[in-house]
Amino acid sequence: MSLSIGIVGLPNVGKSTLFKALTKKEVLIANYPFATIDPSVGVVEMPDERLDKLADFSGSAKKIPAIIEFVDIAGLVRGANKGEGLGNQFLANIREVDAVVYVVRAFEDPNIHHVEARVDPKADIDILTTELMLKDLETAEKHLGKVHKDARAGSKEAVIEVEILEKIKKGLEDGIMAYKTLEEISGEAQKAVVEKLRRELQLLTSKRGIVLMNINNTNVGGSTPHIEGFGQIAMNIHGELEGAGFSGDERRELGLAPSKLADLIRLAYETLGLITFFTTGEDETRAWTVNTGALAPQAAGVIHTDFDEKFIRADVIRWDKLLGAGSWPESKTKGIMQTVGKDYEIKDGDVMEVKHGA
Repeated sequence: MSLSIGIVGLPNVGKSTLFKALTKKEVLIANYPFATIDPSVGVVEMPDERLDKLADFSGSAKKIPAIIEFVDIAGLVRGANKGEGLGNQFLANIREVDAVVYVVRAFEDPNIHHVEARVDPKADIDILTTELMLKDLETAEKHLGKVHKDARAGSKEAVIEVEILEKIKKGLEDGIMAYKTLEEISGEAQKAVVEKLRRELQLLTSKRGIVLMNINNTNVGGSTPHIEGFGQIAMNIHGELEGAGFSGDERRELGLAPSKLADLIRLAYETLGLITFFTTGEDETRAWTVNTGALAPQAAGVIHTDFDEKFIRADVIRWDKLLGAGSWPESKTKGIMQTVGKDYEIKDGDVMEVKHGA
């Protein structure tokens, strides 16, 4: 399951430093706008103590974590929706990710230039969301022009599409991001059209996100900027890079604050609506990623595509109950493990063994 998080913000707010701290990849970090032009992409392991404990429990030869992709996207400036700066390229790159981390600078430093010549986290968020909403408004209006013709020709789907697009347009004009409008739409026919519009339009503000405050010991204070319905986290990004690779004990000895990178990665998973289940044995213990609400056959299909169609049943147990039982056979003997069918909804932390047809 390949899912990606885009890191966005104004120039010089710490995006590339965050990307480097997360991915351990070398990227250009410079004190001028647009030092990062082409997006950098890095794969990050999901930190999960459950995987480590299950691997030790099974004496596994291999341990394979879940992963998530982070994309460092060029800095946005005021007027990006009209192509200012690297606007068109920036906005196209956001369309390709599944969710967004909005990085805002919340500290003073005369040696680091701010593109707006001031430090104001809330104003930064306003610029970012406004530029994305203005571009979405342009996209919605263009698409409305096309579907109006189909609606007048009698297409029932086009009539629903017009209705939804009008709601999105009105919301954007009122400063409401598209994700909120789309989530409030109900009805089976409407939901189907919503998914169609999500795929076809890739509206920038239809993506869920996280607001990340880049802080240090010279924070500007004031209210914490937020976007309704989004996760929030504050971290010293430069400190994260300085402490990258150090254990918790080593960070304490060096006087560094505890790392929050793992918290950010977990928050990214929650934002994407993902959960983790496991398979474990002597050969390998592996973490698998599925959407919240996935049924057992869908989860089996993540392990191997054939398993979805050929799914018969699965043995399932929570990871901690398996450890407590002492062994897989013991969990069956004690009645802790359960055999489930096609309607079982996978839970975060489940360990699964799939039974499938030939």
